[in-house]
Amino acid sequence: MTSFIRKIAQNPKDDIFAGITVSLAMIPEVVAFAFVAQIDPLVALSGAFMIGLITAVFGGRPGLISGAAGAVAVIFVHMISEGHSKGMLFDQPIENMGYYYLLAAVVLMGVIQIGAGVLKLGRFVRLIPHPVMMGFVNGLAIVIFMAQVRMFSHKEMSIAADGVKQYLNIPMQGAELYTMLGLVGLTMAIIWLLPKVTTKIPAALTAILVTTAIVIFGGLDVSTVGSYIIEGGGDGLKGEFPTPNKELWQNLPFNLDTFKFILPYAFLAASVGLIESLMTMNLVDDLTETRGNGNRECVAQGAGNIVSGLFGGTGGCGMIGQTVININAGGRGRLSGIMMALTLLTFILFTDKYIEQVPIAALVGVMFMMVIETFAWSSFRILRKIPVADAVVLIIVSAVTVFFDLAIAVFVGVIISALVFAWENATKIRARKRMQEDGTKTYEIWGPLFFGSVSGFLEKFDVKNDPEKVEIDFVESRVSDHSAIEAISNIVGKYEEAGKSIKLKHLSEECKILLTKGDEKFNELIIHDIDDPRYHLAADPERFTKGIHAK
Repeated sequence: MTSFIRKIAQNPKDDIFAGITVSLAMIPEVVAFAFVAQIDPLVALSGAFMIGLITAVFGGRPGLISGAAGAVAVIFVHMISEGHSKGMLFDQPIENMGYYYLLAAVVLMGVIQIGAGVLKLGRFVRLIPHPVMMGFVNGLAIVIFMAQVRMFSHKEMSIAADGVKQYLNIPMQGAELYTMLGLVGLTMAIIWLLPKVTTKIPAALTAILVTTAIVIFGGLDVSTVGSYIIEGGGDGLKGEFPTPNKELWQNLPFNLDTFKFILPYAFLAASVGLIESLMTMNLVDDLTETRGNGNRECVAQGAGNIVSGLFGGTGGCGMIGQTVININAGGRGRLSGIMMALTLLTFILFTDKYIEQVPIAALVGVMFMMVIETFAWSSFRILRKIPVADAVVLIIVSAVTVFFDLAIAVFVGVIISALVFAWENATKIRARKRMQEDGTKTYEIWGPLFFGSVSGFLEKFDVKNDPEKVEIDFVESRVSDHSAIEAISNIVGKYEEAGKSIKLKHLSEECKILLTKGDEKFNELIIHDIDDPRYHLAADPERFTKGIHAK
């Protein structure tokens, strides 16, 4: 216990101030996501507190900030509205049924994420190429920027013909717009200039306090956290300490139909949440030159979502914007995340009236500076210097992140990168031919032999016109998978059908085992040498053996 406390309190002052700063920046964004998902802002804020606290204490990446993120919130929008409709079908109609389906989906989402951590799937985030990571960061920075631009408007509620509430964005105009721009510019200027004077005072928190003081003592009529929540249909920033949601168990039908209804949404939310959390973890790894534990982060994210769902909160994940603010403010340890969560709870319970007076302009200014810090400006400089395929991947991932979804963008980027890699390596297979003194023709194979290069490999041989003795030397090649083993077996079969002798040289021990398991004749065809390479390959011995015997 003592060692754990010592680890948490390694950088107390910076972590505490960073946590307070992040909690202030967390409120408007979480509230905005709550409106997107059509749920009570307090539900989202409670979820942000619980997920943030649990992941800060037990997560695999100190300094990473988690909360009720928009990437997860938008997934549940359709499910909530459909859940409301389902509630009307019961013998006794249940009001706000979509909310109970949301809580069940969040719990299932957490279970899936814990399963991913137990199965150690978190390590696969290390396979995400750098262009995909840069595209993700740039796209997310643009998304966050666009979200802040929407703050330069007021929400106006209207009732549609079917009775559904709708919120229209009415842009600011005139003096109100100029005041908002001036306060945003002041906030950004303080954040930029203060570190040049002193680093002992947190720049972002100072900027928020100064701008808030100017608004309060200057009597400026501007949009604040309180007015923003009320405009969106909320009752202001107030609440109670989260307690287990008993109505979930009373109103939700726990049957197969409910499971089938929430499973697709829970799985998609779990995937998006883990991808965003692990990508954010990678970003923090780069910024701090340390390394987090992806599998542990998966389990912590899952545990946080389960607790949030059971206590009536919404789902969440790692939040790149708040994480960057935390890192830039000096937050490096678990204490920063813990402080964020506890401060957020304190704001909700005790200081709601004070936080409601914080101008939205101050928080927008903080987020704008975070966007500037997050965006990989170097991508413009290196765009012409990196391979065309990498540049295309970077641009596509950025665009898909902005117009569609983070998870889709990452999947698209990884798939394109994998296909490009496979194609480039498929064209690198070479065969140098030479004749030995005894009349044996030797094929020296160069380049990787795998499913993509098999066709090129087979085209190198002239079975019909080759002499009676042939030797294939894999001196500069690497046999990578089952398709490569199959190709070697096929070319041997063709030479034997033509009545010619063939030998194989410089194969790894695993290649030899797989070939001889498939057909014992390879014991006589393989030349054993002390210089034979050692490596493993992606092949299923049983599958390959069955394939050989079936011929």
